[in-house]
Amino acid sequence: MLLTPHSQAAAPIRRRRTAAALLASAVSVCLVAASAPAVPLGVGDRLFPYLGNPGYDVASYDLSFTYPGGNSQPLRAVTTIDAWTTADLDRVNLDFAHGTVQSVEVDGDPAEFHTAGEDLVITPENPVSDGKWMRITVRHTSDPVPAKGREGGWVRTADGLAMANQADAAHLVFPCNDHPSDKAMFTIRVTAPDGHTAVANGLPAGTETSRGTTTWTYRTQHPMATELAQVSIGRSTVLHRTGPHGLPVRDVVPTEHRKALEPWLEKTPGQITWMENKVGRYPFETYGLLMADASIGFELETQTLSLFERDLFTDRAHPSWYVESIMVHELAHQWFGNSVSPRTWSDLWLNEGHATWYEALYAEERGGKPMRDRMKAAYGASDRWRAAGGPPAAPKAPDPGRKTDIFRPNVYDGAALVLYALRQEIGRPAFDRLERALVERHRDGTAATEDFVRLAAEISGRDLGGFFQGWLYGEKTPPMPGHPDWKPDAAAKSPDAAAAGPREAGRAGEGAPR
Repeated sequence: MLLTPHSQAAAPIRRRRTAAALLASAVSVCLVAASAPAVPLGVGDRLFPYLGNPGYDVASYDLSFTYPGGNSQPLRAVTTIDAWTTADLDRVNLDFAHGTVQSVEVDGDPAEFHTAGEDLVITPENPVSDGKWMRITVRHTSDPVPAKGREGGWVRTADGLAMANQADAAHLVFPCNDHPSDKAMFTIRVTAPDGHTAVANGLPAGTETSRGTTTWTYRTQHPMATELAQVSIGRSTVLHRTGPHGLPVRDVVPTEHRKALEPWLEKTPGQITWMENKVGRYPFETYGLLMADASIGFELETQTLSLFERDLFTDRAHPSWYVESIMVHELAHQWFGNSVSPRTWSDLWLNEGHATWYEALYAEERGGKPMRDRMKAAYGASDRWRAAGGPPAAPKAPDPGRKTDIFRPNVYDGAALVLYALRQEIGRPAFDRLERALVERHRDGTAATEDFVRLAAEISGRDLGGFFQGWLYGEKTPPMPGHPDWKPDAAAKSPDAAAAGPREAGRAGEGAPR
């Protein structure tokens, strides 16, 4: 049964419709007649024009994957979507671009379907009117072999699969409304041959064994953006421990590397306590690390189960404070980026700037690496970062075929530099109150840059419009409050590897070394 049945979800979905409505104003929601050609749609995101779809708000996903035992073969899959319509729909567009669709049903009746760009365009037997519940069931394959010219989706590990769906890749795995403004509840079922273990976002909801296979079921207790979905299938061991307030902490590790990884994993409960002391209680039902035996070049904050490369922890080239600060970066995302998701991808700086901020603060407090030194180095490079990637809140669009190009230094250390300047401007007490207020006010929802600017003015009691205009949108970096001696240097290099920020930034070619 879906986690969000029709009889119980109407009220919360009506509240969540606002995020989709804000974006839908940028596109036409008046959908074409069934006789017209199928066309790809989008919700008007400046960086990804065809991402997401207007006309409905997803309440829940029910995903079922059957893993054949090899990570180069397509998985059989069924995706069921419960959604609340926000317009009269003759057609329904879903994002889906890397699999074969066998059949589609809308409210139990067979429906026609076509592809257009990276959209699956569905024509229901009967149009669906505004303000109605709609259930879509798609039977399809999910291909773990990378799509030509595309990044993300399934990650093939040494012993199975994991997911890396940020920023525009969940629809390479399953049909969905692939935009962070439309968060939903998830139920995920994975069937795999004996000898494999499957883990997904949320908490376990039972297992069933039959004829040499086991089916694991997981359910989220909080809404989640599609880009944060995670499924691990492999010859893994699941380790359990307890975090603050009795929080279940579970880690997924390659069985053969369990002993080497355990000393790192036991640090997680203390890191959660450290973050709670900064911004308030951990926002989800569980947390843990998924150690992928793969070389992917980055770490990823998938909700409740962050994805890490195993060699980050087993490569002795990395000092311990550095590894721990990266762990905190992904942990901080559970508040900033996951619980509070970006309303559009231009708001990415709110995710990465905050995660980089707490990563650097942890390195200062636990590793003796002064925040001031890192921010001064970032200030020196900031003008160059803005020229290459745009100002933090108006990043340049990704290059063709390189969707992850939005993850440039301007939204990592460049955005953390904005937070440092803000703390200098309004003072530490007001800044700390602002951080707590942001995650409390927008918990389980979305936030835009404008929300943060407005909240900062409310908390500080000051008009900060001019300050934010320069720091978030200026082509050049404004003077740093309290540090008149800091000067941008057009020839400056990124901060060195010991202070450059998370290996996440490796997706854009900068940041910590491989």
